[in-house]
Amino acid sequence: MNFGFVSTRFAGTDGVSLESRKWAEVLGRSGHRCFWFAGRCDHPAEISHVVPEAHFAHPEIGAIHESIWGRDALPDGIAASVERHRAHLRAELDAFVRRFGIDVIVSQNASAIPMNIPLGLALADLLRETGLPALAHHHDFHWERERFSGAAAQAWLDEAFPPRLPGVAHAVIHSGSAREMRQRFGIAATLVPNVMDFEAPPPASDVEALRAALGFSEDDRVLLQPTRVVPRKGIEHAVELVHRLGDPRNRLVVSHEAGDEGLAYRDWLLALAREKSVDLRFVHPALPGAPALPEFYALADFVTFPSLYEGFGNALLEAVYFKRPVLVNRYPVFREDIEPCGFEFVTMDGRVTDGVVSAVRRQLENPSSVRPAADRNFEIAAERFGYATLSERLDGMLRGLGKR
Repeated sequence: MNFGFVSTRFAGTDGVSLESRKWAEVLGRSGHRCFWFAGRCDHPAEISHVVPEAHFAHPEIGAIHESIWGRDALPDGIAASVERHRAHLRAELDAFVRRFGIDVIVSQNASAIPMNIPLGLALADLLRETGLPALAHHHDFHWERERFSGAAAQAWLDEAFPPRLPGVAHAVIHSGSAREMRQRFGIAATLVPNVMDFEAPPPASDVEALRAALGFSEDDRVLLQPTRVVPRKGIEHAVELVHRLGDPRNRLVVSHEAGDEGLAYRDWLLALAREKSVDLRFVHPALPGAPALPEFYALADFVTFPSLYEGFGNALLEAVYFKRPVLVNRYPVFREDIEPCGFEFVTMDGRVTDGVVSAVRRQLENPSSVRPAADRNFEIAAERFGYATLSERLDGMLRGLGKR
């Protein structure tokens, strides 16, 4: 079958883009073909349909976004702008379906987090009016983010975020979302956690050359923060950790970009790092000459993951895949869906304590001591969060749609 993936963005290393690639890879192993509809897309042009207005950063879409949240009434002209873009995006979705002969739509967070209201509405229109079956993969919801408040957009949220249509099979990435879908809408969503291909070996990396290219000496130790630069990632805790470790050889490297929620948080982190004499570097893969994401893990002596909130925690699985020691803040999804699996990490509860600093210092000073735990973590993750789990859940959803 031909699967049509739809989102605001399929580009870079954000969680939606990464997980979408994994879904496409698993579907491809079963002989299906996958095509891509988005405002930004780094898939080949011959299998992609790029519409600038589908991206949340398009100026007119951004203006809509800035005008509706935190309000109980819409400003003049906004409803007309939403409807105009809705019609345009619906026409482009129709063209996408015709161009690639799409059999099943795969909505990747476009029907969950309302970063682009017109796109979500247009997608719901397409599914309602054509009867195309769909898999709706929900990573984040509007009720999980304080910034999506106010009554102005409520009718649109009720209509399309998520759409309640008979031909849509819903998937969520953690147990809490599954409960919310049941309680709010009476929808039995399939739990599909983030996954990694644990059967594939990590790519080879020339670590010495990478260190030299980034200006690191042999004695430098790299603490990797493998996340986007947004406040919910809690990067200030990683800065505090490096400060309290008190070793001038430590370097804190952030490997993903800033900008999704503005640059104020990045600028604050830089000021905090200067205040605390922490060597903080933003070297994300989109920069010319920067390492690819897997190479960052090859460089890392330790991984920091002090998130305050995560839909699941892609970077955590990546660290386990590359067998790196990790500090994890015990965010809600971690406590409910990941920690009970039996992983061995250094954990914190909202703050960097003396005990946390001591545990991280021991692991940095004696790398061989962490290898048994890293091997066990890998085995647990391969069993619980591997491609076999994803394949099984996708098969079940497609059977429910009569497509298996």
